[in-house]
Amino acid sequence: MGQEPAAAAGRNGADTDGPGRRPGDDPGRQGRAPGRQDAQATGRQDGHGGEGYTPDPRRWKALSVCLVVGFMALLDVSIVNVALPAIEEGLGASESALSWVVSGYALTFGLVLVPSGRIGDALGRRTAFLAGLVLFTAASMACGFAQSPGWLVTARLVQGMAGGLLNPQISGMIQQLFRGAERGRAFGMLGSTIGLSTAVGPLLGGLLIQGFGADEGWRFVFFVNLPIGVVAFLLALRLVPAACAERDREHRESLDPVGVLLLGAAVIAVMLPLVEERQWHGQGKWLLEPVGVLLAVVFLWWERSFKRHGRAPLVDLRLFQDRSYSLGTLLGLVYFAGFTTIFFIFTLFLQNGMRYSALQAGLTLTPFAIGSATSAVVGGRFITRVGRPLIAAGLGLVLIGLAGAWLAVHEVRSDAVGWALVAPMLCAGFGSGLVISPNQTLALHSVPVAQGGAAGGVIQTGQRIGSAAGIAAVGAVFFAWLASSHDWATALDAGLVTAMCFVAGALVVALVDVAYGRRAARQEARREG
Repeated sequence: MGQEPAAAAGRNGADTDGPGRRPGDDPGRQGRAPGRQDAQATGRQDGHGGEGYTPDPRRWKALSVCLVVGFMALLDVSIVNVALPAIEEGLGASESALSWVVSGYALTFGLVLVPSGRIGDALGRRTAFLAGLVLFTAASMACGFAQSPGWLVTARLVQGMAGGLLNPQISGMIQQLFRGAERGRAFGMLGSTIGLSTAVGPLLGGLLIQGFGADEGWRFVFFVNLPIGVVAFLLALRLVPAACAERDREHRESLDPVGVLLLGAAVIAVMLPLVEERQWHGQGKWLLEPVGVLLAVVFLWWERSFKRHGRAPLVDLRLFQDRSYSLGTLLGLVYFAGFTTIFFIFTLFLQNGMRYSALQAGLTLTPFAIGSATSAVVGGRFITRVGRPLIAAGLGLVLIGLAGAWLAVHEVRSDAVGWALVAPMLCAGFGSGLVISPNQTLALHSVPVAQGGAAGGVIQTGQRIGSAAGIAAVGAVFFAWLASSHDWATALDAGLVTAMCFVAGALVVALVDVAYGRRAARQEARREG
């Protein structure tokens, strides 16, 4: 997956293929392993994966700043979960307000991802990155000083928008600053950051609440972003190269506001019933889903029409003609439906069922973070050589780990279950690190650099929708079994099986792509022979 001829890879690397190039124009040659192409291309060219490409000496320092900011933005997806009881007590927040503290962030985060990627492509990724960082830091401060539930929810909505503005710029700058094998390593480091931020959130939140007290400790869950944001802004001004501030003329001249509105409305209609599944009673909420699908169809029609009139659409739909990109986006959506639900149901089980403290629950999930951070670096180094089979192997490890966790919970019905979960969670985390970042690396392999922000935004939007759908589905199964059995372990068993079904679905997508890639390689070999 992500397979492109060496010459095309060189053109992408040199950033000479404009938006008019059709990704996947040479589908018969997509079966080659991208790593071999990259290696051949870099060997013939400059050692960094692109004709005329001169690596910026500050690129690794700039990446470190981006990763710190990405960690901060993604951390706020999970760190707040363990603070909800303290927020409820400190602000007198209702269950609906607490739901919006979590789901509101996810909703606005997902809502602005694609438009933010386009803004970065058009106005310069450095400019969009700095603006998002300022907004995120200010919103975090507003969250920490909140005096009412409404204040906190509003600040979280703004914070989610800022996080959604930041993330596409990070993936876009990685595409812009790195080529060939270096790009794989950079995305591997991003994958480690994603894994760590997701799994470390409950642990760090528990530490902050325990350290600063139950009454006010939740405020420091947000205040911790302030020094990070200020220092990162100053470092970004100095280290992020001026090349990342360059504007793409074609995208700047037409920002496609109608496309932005249509896609935003479609995302809201699809995600809102999912994130509010437990708060909105009755089945009427699901009527928004077909409305969202209809809006998505109108969006696709508009984008095609916009392109036919010679203007740059919000999303160039020709990207999806590339098997690498389309299947990578689908795999991310399905995998995140299973991946993010693991922390949701385990946090409920450990804190409410086993009476673990927030810190103990976080420590129980830490092996997943360790495994994910370790393997993401390994995956980044080898994904260009191995290709999609590496991701399929990672998904297999995730399934093995989750099966082990199911067995541990089923067999150990005591406080020692946390210790029994160490090995399975480590295995699942190690597998996850071979999935998220490598999948993004392959999916964006053939995408022109000028479209990197919007293309990355589409992938991440799919991940956010997958997360919301997964939590809604797994949560429904979990709470249904809890209501019928009144046993937290039984409910967790059912939730884990549902999450494993999503991961298995992602594995099927990966295996289909491997099969198509091998068939394309055989067809090409016969033509060349």
